[in-house]
Amino acid sequence: MSTSQRGILILDFGSQYTQLIARRIREQHVYSEIVPHDIAASEVARHNPYALIFSGGPSSVYTSAATRYDREILALKLPMLGICYGLHLLSDYHGGRVENLNQGEYGFANLEIDDDNNLLAQVPGGTQVWMSHQDQVVELPPEWKILAQSSNGIVAAIGNQSAQRYAVQFHPEVAHTVDGATILHNFMFKIAGCRPDWTPGNFISQQIDRIRATVGEGQVLCGVSGGVDSSVVAALLHRALGKQVTAVLIDHGLLRKNEAQQCVAALRHGLGVNIQLVDESRRFLTRLEGVSDPERKRKIIGEQFIRAFEHSARGLGAYQFLAQGTLYPDLIESGGAQLGPAAVIKSHHNVGGLPDDMDFELIEPLKDLFKDEVRRVGSELGLPESLIARHPFPGPGLAVRIIGEITAERLEILREADDIYLNVLHEENLYHEIWQAFAVLIPVKTVGVMGDARTYENLLGLRAVVSVDGMTADWFRLPQEVLSRISNRIVNSVTGINRVVYDITSKPPGTIEWE
Repeated sequence: MSTSQRGILILDFGSQYTQLIARRIREQHVYSEIVPHDIAASEVARHNPYALIFSGGPSSVYTSAATRYDREILALKLPMLGICYGLHLLSDYHGGRVENLNQGEYGFANLEIDDDNNLLAQVPGGTQVWMSHQDQVVELPPEWKILAQSSNGIVAAIGNQSAQRYAVQFHPEVAHTVDGATILHNFMFKIAGCRPDWTPGNFISQQIDRIRATVGEGQVLCGVSGGVDSSVVAALLHRALGKQVTAVLIDHGLLRKNEAQQCVAALRHGLGVNIQLVDESRRFLTRLEGVSDPERKRKIIGEQFIRAFEHSARGLGAYQFLAQGTLYPDLIESGGAQLGPAAVIKSHHNVGGLPDDMDFELIEPLKDLFKDEVRRVGSELGLPESLIARHPFPGPGLAVRIIGEITAERLEILREADDIYLNVLHEENLYHEIWQAFAVLIPVKTVGVMGDARTYENLLGLRAVVSVDGMTADWFRLPQEVLSRISNRIVNSVTGINRVVYDITSKPPGTIEWE
């Protein structure tokens, strides 16, 4: 697998829940990786996985438009689990029959268990599951048997114990399926024989070996943005290569208040990382002048980051490699090629904005991790809690938290307002209950009154969400008195803002960041 870590491969057939499958497996310390549905059987064999999982998807196996896959994969001697569409696929391949009887199931159902061995061990009868399907199995494949039916009389789980192949009509990966973690645990450990060795310590050891093998005697420039991800990369590279690494924090003028100085101090004085602070704010703001489109902002910033690192490298020495903090969700949301039908939601500056002609070979040691996994790795590396627990911050910084054109004046307004917002959350002991909180400057003028004078100033949006990995999120229910305190302090302290609103949109349908 891409980390040289043995685990489970998930073939993505387009389900909205595919990333949740990966998350649920990793939560039980088994590595998982999402691969395209049309991956070749030879490539699957090269990964040497413990097992395969076939995700759900919108297709029907009995139509000419069915999602194509390499049928040789099903000939591999591997334990397999099909989920929803994956059940239909396994059933169809092995000689069963799937039809649309105009009797789908959507939402909650209960299981009537016929066989509680192996896959459904320790799952009580009547347990709640989450259904989302129209097609159903109407004839079992030879040598397969029904393990459970739904309370609506539809086949809900089937298996062929001798072949180590199982399938479920419901979604064990979603929280609505009460015993979903138990079912996945049974598949991983009772059936597939997985080892629970996906731990921060093992990840660090494997990455150190890979980094040393890749870099050899070369020199690495490590890009640091001030956020958790790039700081963890800097610490990991320092652990692996020591003096061969120079970390550079490019101050693009788009950071939060005092962020650059705080990050440099934590890495330099806390861990001994060789880190340089380079002020490139004038160049970035010049490139962004007059630009309002968020995708253009991200691409400009992505390219300018590389140019800034190239410029820094020429002044510091000869560097062959550039390390950066790309994460798994970055690849997914940017439509990473390895992820099959993943749609481009937005370009991440370190994925979709990189120029083709850059002078570096990229090193991205965290590209297989979700955010919570990065935090655990950072803790294992010895980064201070103040840095590890910091809320996620986008690589393009405040540029994507100002709607429309970026100017020095707007940046200063947002920086001060955001600092007040976060300080109040700390004072109220709410900061660590929130996955991400930030302010958004909306350059729409609104009428207000201060004293006896009319004002005509900017609108400020506040955002706070709870999440595990950023793939989905719900808005945080801030107490009204705290919202009132934040609003009053901002309006009374920050010139240029006279109205504050609170964003109560979840992801989906919205993204966490506004741009």
